[in-house]
Amino acid sequence: MKKLKLDELNRVDIEGFKAQEKLPVVIMLDNVRSMHNVGSVFRTADGFSVEKVVLCGITAQPPHREIEKTALGATQSVEWEHIDDTLAAIEKYRQLGYQIIAIEQAQNSVMLNKNQPRLEEKYVLIFGNEVNGVSDEAMEQIDKCIEIPQFGTKHSFNIVISAGIVLWDFFAKMKL
Repeated sequence: MKKLKLDELNRVDIEGFKAQEKLPVVIMLDNVRSMHNVGSVFRTADGFSVEKVVLCGITAQPPHREIEKTALGATQSVEWEHIDDTLAAIEKYRQLGYQIIAIEQAQNSVMLNKNQPRLEEKYVLIFGNEVNGVSDEAMEQIDKCIEIPQFGTKHSFNIVISAGIVLWDFFAKMKL
């Protein structure tokens, strides 16, 4: 087995990426503290060709060296916006016809493996602060909560790991 070289990966350029069909998903970051996490979420969003990343509250915004360290240029390919208030962001996307979903451990959450996204729907996936998770105020405004099944002692994934797991699941169920 031989690893592929960069020129064998058939990567699209930024204009091609912007023009291609997107997964009907917006990632919303609710007061995420780590700029490395923000950058990694951008890179993951690029990998699964999501529509947009919405940065809320204290979540850092590009351009910033610490974000770019892990984004590796994905802040140029992935559409993004900053909205100061997470509740205002939720309301904006609800008005645009998106289903609002928190990724959190909560009462009545749906396990990720049981969730069935539909290609004709549009989704906002909210990922929360590294310590406190999705804010209580945002949890009161969501349409649904998805939980990633976990079996270890921590019951806690890093936000970037959570984003990768959930986005892969949505992509696989909607596009493959």
